[in-house]
Amino acid sequence: QKFAMGDKGGDNHSEVTDFILVGIRVRPELHSLLFLLFLIVYGMVLLGNLSMIGIIVSDPRLNTPMYFFLGNLSIIDLSYSTVIVPKAMVNILSQKKTISFAGCVAQLFLYALFMVTEAFVLAAMAYDRFIAICNPLLYTVRMSRSLCIQLVAGSYLCGWVSSILQISVTFSMSFCASRVIDHFYCDSNPIEKISCSNIFMNKMVSFSLAVLIILPTIVVIVVSYMYIVSAVLKIRSSEGRKKAFSTCSSHLGVVSLLYGTVSFVYLTPPNNPELRKVASVCYILFTPMLNPLIYSLRNKDVKDAMKKVIWKK
Repeated sequence: QKFAMGDKGGDNHSEVTDFILVGIRVRPELHSLLFLLFLIVYGMVLLGNLSMIGIIVSDPRLNTPMYFFLGNLSIIDLSYSTVIVPKAMVNILSQKKTISFAGCVAQLFLYALFMVTEAFVLAAMAYDRFIAICNPLLYTVRMSRSLCIQLVAGSYLCGWVSSILQISVTFSMSFCASRVIDHFYCDSNPIEKISCSNIFMNKMVSFSLAVLIILPTIVVIVVSYMYIVSAVLKIRSSEGRKKAFSTCSSHLGVVSLLYGTVSFVYLTPPNNPELRKVASVCYILFTPMLNPLIYSLRNKDVKDAMKKVIWKK
């Protein structure tokens, strides 16, 4: 579908009032099945992350830095799924698959905000595990409540700044050929494809942001785990090594899941938009659904807290 917006270069984004989200291309008879899949998985995202937040808040034994970060991770997972999935579900069953210009800006801003924030929170969690295992006697001093709050606040600040830059360059482009976004949510790459502006600056800003976000967070995580592995291998008893590694395995699982799905999304060939959409579903729906399961199944304290809540009920 093409919608004429005027001569190239003659119109700008201020004259665009809405966009059309193509969504995932499936046969019409499969729309209900796709809607049901989104509904079930999103329901599990809500249940899993809200339960995790409730357990962490209600159990005094989980009032530690690790669970403070984990609670914030659940809030972030819940938030970026909620930014995208409800609108996508409405569009699956709707004939008019539109999103307002302001709604598109807000969706891209919030999506980028929570995605970047999650990367920095995971890096803070790696640092927390490093201090816990390599400097256990200084743990309560090093990982004070104020430092934990500062790390999370700094993560949100980095997400906010990067999101402002991203939407500033994305929506300063001209859209004079089409308003049809070949995706089920507003993302910068499909939006760039419908622009008639020179997107060199957009690509440079996106690349610079990716380097500034991914490089420091990966370095913190990798260096932290190099020290952790070195410290654990020095533990003489196999039971001690097992206990030390068990405190990190859940975090490593979540980190691998996040960076694996994000890499799948952004390294998918641009000429295969449907594969990119499937990859995005994995990141937006299945990653937030699996994160609480990874922590609840791999963490004894969380399992004990869940049993306590269930027993009370």
